[in-house]
Amino acid sequence: MLSREQLIHLFNRFSFLTSQPDVKKRIVDAVKDKQETVAVTTAIQEEILLEMGVDPRFGISCLGKVNMVYENDRDLMIRFYGFVAKEEMVCDEAELEPDEFAEKMHVQHKLQDQQLEMLKHMRKFHPDDQTAILEMLHQQMENANFDNSAAVLSSEQIQEVVRRRI
Repeated sequence: MLSREQLIHLFNRFSFLTSQPDVKKRIVDAVKDKQETVAVTTAIQEEILLEMGVDPRFGISCLGKVNMVYENDRDLMIRFYGFVAKEEMVCDEAELEPDEFAEKMHVQHKLQDQQLEMLKHMRKFHPDDQTAILEMLHQQMENANFDNSAAVLSSEQIQEVVRRRI
């Protein structure tokens, strides 16, 4: 398994590289050539792993195990999900028309704002209530097959979870 430090380096380097115009162009050109964007982003990850002196097949296989091996490392898990989100965003930017991508980013930012407000609201409650709220959110997301639109609870839903605990 890759170490925590190796994973963080991979995540940071991938974010940096995929923000560079020449790499963005490489991904767009691949889309124009009918290649899968994920294949290109995986190739970029493999190149980073080679730079790090890690066998790319081993490194890529480790990414599939991050959830299990580092499940109790909250900071690393946040970074990992950021890495996954960055890869998705890079793929979307290459595949979508500029106006479609801008709309998707607008919707994403709106959702993040709603999630932030939900988290601020949750902080007002006892930690046990917060745990119950997060369990309810997880259940809601599972029921919605992890669709992003299900990643927010209304203040009424939060109040209902807290009332049920009393």
